[in-house]
Amino acid sequence: MVEFYRETEFKETEIGRIPKDWSLRELEKLCHKIKAGGTPLTRIRDYWDGDIPFVKIEDLTSSGKYLYSTKTTITKLGLEKSSAWLVPPGSILFAMYGSIGAVSINKIPVATNQAILGIIPNQELIDTEFLYYVLKFLTPFFERCGLRTTQKNLAAYIVRRAKIPLPPLEEQKLIARILYSMDEAIRAVDASIAKYERLKKGLMQELLTKGIGHKEFKETEIGRIPKEWTIVKLQSVIVKTMGGGTPSTKNPEYWDGDIPWITSVGIPEDDIYIIRGERYITEKGLKNSATNVIPKGNLIVATRVGLGKAGVNLVNIAINQDLVGLILDRKLVMPEFLAYYLRSPKALTYIMAAARGTTIKGISRRSLSNMKVPLPPLE
Repeated sequence: MVEFYRETEFKETEIGRIPKDWSLRELEKLCHKIKAGGTPLTRIRDYWDGDIPFVKIEDLTSSGKYLYSTKTTITKLGLEKSSAWLVPPGSILFAMYGSIGAVSINKIPVATNQAILGIIPNQELIDTEFLYYVLKFLTPFFERCGLRTTQKNLAAYIVRRAKIPLPPLEEQKLIARILYSMDEAIRAVDASIAKYERLKKGLMQELLTKGIGHKEFKETEIGRIPKEWTIVKLQSVIVKTMGGGTPSTKNPEYWDGDIPWITSVGIPEDDIYIIRGERYITEKGLKNSATNVIPKGNLIVATRVGLGKAGVNLVNIAINQDLVGLILDRKLVMPEFLAYYLRSPKALTYIMAAARGTTIKGISRRSLSNMKVPLPPLE
């Protein structure tokens, strides 16, 4: 069983409070080498498509903790004719440009471009796995130090001189093992969520087109459905359609009130229920704009930005101009059924085909209302 070190005495340092028996060292004093790479001339074909993996920022951001491969390779000649160098396996790769602080441990020998530092830790002083987690922890600090040009850049000297909290080597390894076990647990949960999302999509398609326990089916213009179901236009289950708008953001009297207000961003990707506003507006903001409050328990659909998103509002909520509120006849349809149906591949295909526009495509209220939907009995 793993036991945590239980520190009882601490000291104040320039990076905050740390255990008394830890030290604070500059990164460059804990490493054999810290050096950026370089890029061979792209116009010389003999420098490219060789046997040496060549790391770019996108390789770091997509690899996770360990880097096993790259999209691009260079030749030995390309390595020799550029400032790139061969970073040995088990080193740290650290992004200085763009995605500042992206970090991986390379499991293979690699060369890197000039945006990436290769860091070879002194294993007698600092554990590589521990250093990986420290650098991840320091990402907000590195981001604050970045210089803004066309993209944020971090000077190599800032990384070299970064102060690293340094426990005894045995404690470093234990900390790294504990954090790695947490990473593995998170990955397992993420994989499980992804699996159930796939199952849910398949189940949605099955339930929305075949129902439960039906043995007889019929062919319709939107596909095969249970014999007892009917096909109707969406407008036949709508009592009222309500548009939206945005109060002037230049007028502070319109904002920070008590009325929840959303854009399409406020419709969750992974849930059909809308439970809160993105922002809040005042009565004055409501009265002096085109927005409307959609009574709770109805359907809100994105008709422009976020096209096709749909959700059921559990609170009275105002909407912007990219959304439409559909007040439903609850004697005919459950809003949850329609929310799920509008998220189905069949409905999304119709919505995308009916959308019009150049810069931003949108579907008209008329086209949306004319959509054919399956209608099972309420019970």
